[in-house]
Amino acid sequence: MLETVFHTTVMEYLPPNPETLESLEPKEPRSPEEPRVRLHLLVVDSDAAVRSACAEIATSLGYAVQSTSDLSQARSLLRGHAADILLINLPYGSHQFLELVSEVKVLHPATAVIAMTASSSVNAAVEAMRRGAADYLTKPFAVDELSAVLERAASTVTVDTESRQLRERLRLSQGLGSMIGRSAEMEKLYRILSKVAQSTHPVLVLGESGTGKELVARTIHAYGPNAYKPFLPVDCGSLVPTLIESELFGYVKGAFTGAVRSKDGLFVTAEGGTVFLDEIGELTLDLQAKLLRALQEKEVRPVGATHRVPIKARIVAATNRDLAAMVEKGSFRKDLFYRLNVVNLRLPPLRDRREDIPLLTAHFLDRISKGKPRKYTLSDEALRTMMRHDWPGNIRELENCIERACALSTGPVLELGDLPTQLQQQGLEAHRAAKSIDGAPAERSAEVIPLAELERQAILGAIRRLDGDKLKAAMQLGIGKTTLYRKLKEYGITDPLLEE
Repeated sequence: MLETVFHTTVMEYLPPNPETLESLEPKEPRSPEEPRVRLHLLVVDSDAAVRSACAEIATSLGYAVQSTSDLSQARSLLRGHAADILLINLPYGSHQFLELVSEVKVLHPATAVIAMTASSSVNAAVEAMRRGAADYLTKPFAVDELSAVLERAASTVTVDTESRQLRERLRLSQGLGSMIGRSAEMEKLYRILSKVAQSTHPVLVLGESGTGKELVARTIHAYGPNAYKPFLPVDCGSLVPTLIESELFGYVKGAFTGAVRSKDGLFVTAEGGTVFLDEIGELTLDLQAKLLRALQEKEVRPVGATHRVPIKARIVAATNRDLAAMVEKGSFRKDLFYRLNVVNLRLPPLRDRREDIPLLTAHFLDRISKGKPRKYTLSDEALRTMMRHDWPGNIRELENCIERACALSTGPVLELGDLPTQLQQQGLEAHRAAKSIDGAPAERSAEVIPLAELERQAILGAIRRLDGDKLKAAMQLGIGKTTLYRKLKEYGITDPLLEE
């Protein structure tokens, strides 16, 4: 009876001579909803007719199909080439087929398993789901049921594959050329980012100033489903409320002085792309209410208009403020906060991922050196000092520090003296502390000598010991010649040999 009903449903797909093991070449797809990539399907069923029908239907949908009735043969095929989707029948009372489901999920976790059961063995399907199966079909089933289940599995496999590939690209190629880091915090961010990018949900990016929130937003857009659509950033903290409203929602001709023609807002202009709302915490409560309505209703009303315009833009918002605390104080709407906080990404400050500083530094040096005859490098002492610094300005401060050092350095090697004064003082202090630990402590004195004075004494003492040779003095001090001359100018000294 089971075979009769199933055969009646899919009779037009049956091959004339079903074999024990078929390897069917993909045919031209018949469905407009075919998978975007050719996925491999393995059908395991002892019923040759059902097995062949499933294989023929899947082939018509664009899958590369193999099928077998033998468990040993199935294991061999899975070892040789992991299937993207496994469609397996679970006969009543047989545990060997369930064991194959467990083995597949252990050896190939990315393989989507679909269980087929008779109505009397639904418990086997439940057990298969417990062991990792993604879906199940109850025999007899129609062609549309099989197509729908395969489509769901294909969608899951495709998204998971793209997520893994994106995560790997982010890790190895360092994002879009700007997201740098292999610390545990960044690896965690990459894992979340690879999943977030495949969706269209609103994203809230949190982090201190200078941590790279806009770079994260651009990465989400670039690796998302609508990467070919516009990415439109707007700084909510740099514009007055009336300008932000017209920027986001647009305006009609005559809405205000100077509105000589109508203009679409960013939400409409994005046309399915991404609108990045930087410093979202700076919006006034009035604008927060209008933004909330736009997100809920998927439409905006341009300034001065009586009609509404539908929107499709994805929203990515960012702030360095504590929005949860602002909600408690009443300065940020709770309903808007939860609307934006569908997915939350918190960027770690640079001080919490110091192991990424050498990678970031090398990236900035390579970029500055590009197209120049001089290739900049960093001395060991300078790098050690940079690793100890807390970087309150995060990556932006580090980038500015490197650019300043390259601008002031007289040689290709950036020394401690080429770094900002604060880092120089930290380096000198660490050097003295190291000498004290090594058994050569500085003489105790009731008077504490300022770091700037110690630096002055070191520079003048070196010049005197070298009989006025400033170039050698700069080399021995580990600073650039330009830095030495600048320091002497700051001290007001023209001839260090005459200075008492």
